Amino acid sequence: MNEQPLQYIIESILFAYGEPIKAAKLAAVLNTGVEQIEEAVRLLQYEYDENRRGFNIIEIDEGYQMSSREEYYPFIQELFGERRLQALSGAAMEALAIVAYKQPVTRSQVEYIRGVNSDGAMNRLLERDLIEEVGKLDAPGRPILYATTQTFLRCFGLRTPQELPPIDKSKLSEDYEQITIAE
Repeated sequence: MNEQPLQYIIESILFAYGEPIKAAKLAAVLNTGVEQIEEAVRLLQYEYDENRRGFNIIEIDEGYQMSSREEYYPFIQELFGERRLQALSGAAMEALAIVAYKQPVTRSQVEYIRGVNSDGAMNRLLERDLIEEVGKLDAPGRPILYATTQTFLRCFGLRTPQELPPIDKSKLSEDYEQITIAE
């Protein structure tokens, strides 16, 4: 049996899988080290960039996923129509920003910071898979904790939530800084 180049095996897995897959899982499946996976992915990324391919490999949450190249989005949009361009409301963006920077966070904490009911905004974010339930707070009523998803990372071009731009804390209300999650 011919030895196939590692990067092309990875390419076929990423293409078929369709979702982000962690480098450690690829290494385990392919019986190799994470460093070899990372090097093979870098080779693919270079090849795709050099040839201006219609897709690339993005890094998400210590893993990789194939994605359409950003400059070709208008053509994809033309095919799929305007339904994919629906923007989030201001309320939903506010709620998403709070979840992204304070995660994990409860719905009531989001509402406290925003100063208004956030049921609609939070439901919209859940429907769009931008946030997800990640547990329950150890407090009376056991409220649900929310955090951002891999879809959020993909949409905003981030590998991890830690890549969010820093907040100008001089523009925040005291309420934002007071909300913390008990360990």
